[in-house]
Amino acid sequence: MTFPPIVICVLIIVPSSHTKSSSVNTMSKAWIAKEVVPDVVDAAPAEKLAVKYPQIAVNEGNVVKPSQVKDPPQVSWPAEDNALYTICMTDPDAPSRKKPSAREWHHWLVVNVPGSSVEKGVGDVLSEYVGAGPPKGTGLHRYIILVYKQQGKINPDEKKLTNKQGQGRGKIQHKKILGEI
Repeated sequence: MTFPPIVICVLIIVPSSHTKSSSVNTMSKAWIAKEVVPDVVDAAPAEKLAVKYPQIAVNEGNVVKPSQVKDPPQVSWPAEDNALYTICMTDPDAPSRKKPSAREWHHWLVVNVPGSSVEKGVGDVLSEYVGAGPPKGTGLHRYIILVYKQQGKINPDEKKLTNKQGQGRGKIQHKKILGEI
């Protein structure tokens, strides 16, 4: 099943010892400058995703600390009430941007999110949220949250991953995951 991306947000996570900040004015510029296009998606979508963690609101390309994003965010977008959506968070820089041998490492996967309940954060969790935790010395990581409009309800057969499981999260492109559910 093919899902066209409708919204996305680029999160740049930095180990706690790093203090550099970054911001990018437009979504397309951020995606191209941070090489999300073409590393993760073929083109930047036209719509913006709002991502809010308890301690910080995220904008494309800003630098945040792992401690600020340890819990799942509230995610919102201009949704259609009768549609269903998939939310996916991935790290294309695992274990490092210079050597992304585990590209992509998925941090979160929720399917069947009703457009009418986006703000409530409901849906079927296939991979529980795992906050950012880039290994020390690996530099900045790009964490990308994507939202896809589904063609219908998804009845996944795959085993659900808890936030204690790392196995089954790395070296899997999000497009492959979506193609299997």
